[in-house]
Amino acid sequence: MLSYARGPEEPLLEKTIPQALAEVTARDPNRLALVVRHQGIRWRYTQLDAEIERVARGLAGLGLAPGDRLGIWASNRVEWLLVWLAAMRARLVSVNVNPAYRSYDLAYVVKKSRLRALFLAEQDARSNYRQILAEAAAPVEHLVWLGQDSWNQMLGNGRDYQAPADPNEVVNIQYTSGTTGSPKGVLLTHLGLLNNAWSLGEWIGLTEQDRFCVPLPLYHCAGCVCGSLCALLRGGALILPAAQFDPLATLEAIHEERATNLGGVPTMLIAMLEHPQFARFDLSSLRAAFSGGSPVPIELMKRVNSQMSCPSVNIVYGQTEASPAITCSRPDDTFEQRVSTVGCALPNTEVKIVSPSSGEIVPAGEQGELCARGYLVMKGYDQDPEATAGAIDAGGWLHTGDLAVMEPNGHFHITGRAKEMIIRGGENLFPAEIEAFLFNHPKVAEVAVVGIPDRKLGEAVLAWIRLRGGQAATEEEIREYCRGRIAHFKIPQYIRFVDVFPMTVTGKVQKFKIREEAIRELGLEEEARIQTA
Repeated sequence: MLSYARGPEEPLLEKTIPQALAEVTARDPNRLALVVRHQGIRWRYTQLDAEIERVARGLAGLGLAPGDRLGIWASNRVEWLLVWLAAMRARLVSVNVNPAYRSYDLAYVVKKSRLRALFLAEQDARSNYRQILAEAAAPVEHLVWLGQDSWNQMLGNGRDYQAPADPNEVVNIQYTSGTTGSPKGVLLTHLGLLNNAWSLGEWIGLTEQDRFCVPLPLYHCAGCVCGSLCALLRGGALILPAAQFDPLATLEAIHEERATNLGGVPTMLIAMLEHPQFARFDLSSLRAAFSGGSPVPIELMKRVNSQMSCPSVNIVYGQTEASPAITCSRPDDTFEQRVSTVGCALPNTEVKIVSPSSGEIVPAGEQGELCARGYLVMKGYDQDPEATAGAIDAGGWLHTGDLAVMEPNGHFHITGRAKEMIIRGGENLFPAEIEAFLFNHPKVAEVAVVGIPDRKLGEAVLAWIRLRGGQAATEEEIREYCRGRIAHFKIPQYIRFVDVFPMTVTGKVQKFKIREEAIRELGLEEEARIQTA
């Protein structure tokens, strides 16, 4: 049996996102749609629809024409969501700008995306946007400061706009660093985003009765598509607990809003479970949780199931270039399948595992690169045909760069990034496998494994470990735990206990920074410069 699977074939929703949301609003206009706790917002669908309409007219009033591009640069707040959805309604292309960007990054995206307007906050807990914008010296025709006079002026000068009709039009650009070079703008369509959010919502069981707590950042595909769009297309309530991820605020939101669903990357779930006040919250309203975005430890999802009283757990796998979800647990999957795999191919999606060297589909059970094909694949990278050709082959297959294994029953395991593979003395090691093993240690809260230069072996294994609260451990204790349980060459040569990991805004560990710091601390600069064939 070859590593190829196709999700169920279902009729695609051949409509735009505004058309789909209009249908949801018409069904039950007075149902709760949006709760933004840090801004005191509680809107019904009819209120949300009216606010989106006001912003769409305001965008047209700025003189923005169909196809023009506008950037949204802020942490989570109601205005972010309004501009994103209003741009879709007014046939504009929104560009999600990472709140972590500094002047160089911002200048690049403004120029590359040809932004005519930029919607931005004054500042938040992590960034002074006004100062960064001044340093970037990136000219933008329209600057609209969220929640300030320019925002109100825009709303007051609204005019009619042209609504979208073609689901295949590009509606959103999300930037991803990919594997090499400068950030790339991923061109996403109504058809891709709408059907992806709809299918994912169906598989994780979202209905109009649900209250979906989304602490994920809206600028990221997980926050705006897997979280927000999923909830709203199903007619449920979307709950945004804080401007940036805050474990306490998220726990409070679940408790006080009686949230039924929760989404978060692994580091977010760990932070909530490890919070000193965790035990005082009633989380019994939770019905389902999903995680993804980075390798998800099996034991973590078991803890979410037991300690959060969450009966259904789902692991979602995807990437921005795929709108973004590719696989997910099926509704009829067993608990073990839900926590130990990333599920199966979503509806109308093809998935195959190929040999990185030959490109041929490998037998089930063998490791290779995961590729996906279907409506969900991006239209390409903005103004970058060479990078597009490198990501999407002539057969329409998106090459993810992720290593995976397919079981004979069609369930997938993600085994790591092809670029993150550690080659130690001729042995190919995959950090995700070692991390999953070390995470089972009762004292370990988080772990990140990277390869660092070694003159003799080529690379050596380094593990950064954050221990659970109140715990202490030694390097030898960790190695002893490994001996006889994993191959000797997988046991970390270097172990460092840390309190925090370098993180992206989305909660992903920045492994390149761990590697850079280790090279400096261990004096391996000379080894790092050794060139190989």
